Amino acid sequence: MIQSFDPISRSDARILILGSMPGKVSLQASEYYAHPRNLFWDIIEEVLGIPRQTAYDQRLLQLQQQQIALWDVAFQCQRESSLDSDIVSSTVEANDFKRFFAGHPQLRRICLNGNKAAELFARHVQKNLESVNTLEVLRLPSTSPANASIKREIKLELWRQALTLD
Repeated sequence: MIQSFDPISRSDARILILGSMPGKVSLQASEYYAHPRNLFWDIIEEVLGIPRQTAYDQRLLQLQQQQIALWDVAFQCQRESSLDSDIVSSTVEANDFKRFFAGHPQLRRICLNGNKAAELFARHVQKNLESVNTLEVLRLPSTSPANASIKREIKLELWRQALTLD
């Protein structure tokens, strides 16, 4: 069994970005999206102006200052590799979203980083929590290097739209 990280958030968060479960490189580094070929921090740099080369703790602080929270759908699960497709569905235990949503009353949008995050969110969160129905939920293309079928420019534009609130 592997476990995800604590949420990175402040109570004034308006956007929540959710992955499925950190990959092996991220787990070893104890950092969200630590794999050097994952586009997450590149996209964050281009869209929000937070340089990828900035120290990790400072990037997290700057995300929070822009009212963006970061977490994963799964609290724990069984998975041999870093691939989302290797997550054993029957072992997935979701994070405590009821508590999270209660502590983040300004939340407006949930951005799901990839299909597996969207699948897990639908199965373990949306069907169990009515409070989620008041939030906009967007499925975005995964920033993972395993998701090479969608061009970087398309990913960037979809993420840019998702991370911009009116």
